[in-house]
Amino acid sequence: MILEAVMLNVKSGQTEQFEMSFKEASKIISKMKGYISHALHRCIEIENKYLLLVEWETLEDHTVGFRESEEYLEWKKILHHYYDPFPVVEHFEEIGLN
Repeated sequence: MILEAVMLNVKSGQTEQFEMSFKEASKIISKMKGYISHALHRCIEIENKYLLLVEWETLEDHTVGFRESEEYLEWKKILHHYYDPFPVVEHFEEIGLN
């Protein structure tokens, strides 16, 4: 399992609309091959900041399967205009210390 982690800085005054748009966009990502789950968290200390966590079966499910799909173009159209600056996407794998 791969964890995609993204800090999202939403333009001031647009958080309410962003959250509604994200709800709509969630329907897109949740249907993708290799998708496991996702969660959006609002920062308590910093207004307009969110953390998006998405679990994928493989890195390629995100970087190729989703990012190179028609569905991604729709996701981008719904969400990308809210961000300033544009977010950096990072991927993590569990190291199994349990």
